[in-house]
Amino acid sequence: MIRLLIADDHAIVREGLKKILALNQDIDVAAEAADGAGVLQHLRHAADFNLLLLDMSMPGIDGVSLIGHIKAYHAALPILIFSMHNEPQVAFRAIKAGAAGYIVKDSDPETLLEAIRKVAGGGKYIDPTLAERLAFDAAFPEQLAPHVLLSEREFEVFRLLVAGKRINDIADQLAISNKTVSTHKQHLMEKMKIHNSADLVRYAVQHNLFS
Repeated sequence: MIRLLIADDHAIVREGLKKILALNQDIDVAAEAADGAGVLQHLRHAADFNLLLLDMSMPGIDGVSLIGHIKAYHAALPILIFSMHNEPQVAFRAIKAGAAGYIVKDSDPETLLEAIRKVAGGGKYIDPTLAERLAFDAAFPEQLAPHVLLSEREFEVFRLLVAGKRINDIADQLAISNKTVSTHKQHLMEKMKIHNSADLVRYAVQHNLFS
């Protein structure tokens, strides 16, 4: 029996998943969470989950940071990302942070079930379309989009900036100084050759990078 922890900030998504999974006798939705804090709370009080089905874009701690935190304290727990983002580099960062699989939300139920069973069983799973694009990116690195050049922290700051967060808000959320946030902002804009916040937002829209 696969004991599953579902994490998604949309109740309707969680309910839809539970209805689909309830039709399968080998999968039990043991708990659910609406944000990263809820995920961590469940993991502190229960250690018998076989899989975390995780949305990348929930309130609070960002997806990549949450994955890293979970793997630091619950290294054996497989994480399958279930996300609206079909941008290869979002998937790449999730896998790099420690996720064992990545599937997009417009996948059909059978594909989702295949991914759940494979990752819960210790395997890896990448959405086939994303896998093809990731392989292409690896073969032709000179064609990668500018945001791929960002460090993990710079990308984190970038995502928060385009979400409308101010420097002070980002500093509080990431537990770093205002000066450090400003430095990351300067570096990421230099790497991406972008000169103002409006262009950052426009870039995020073009590359489907909004949380």
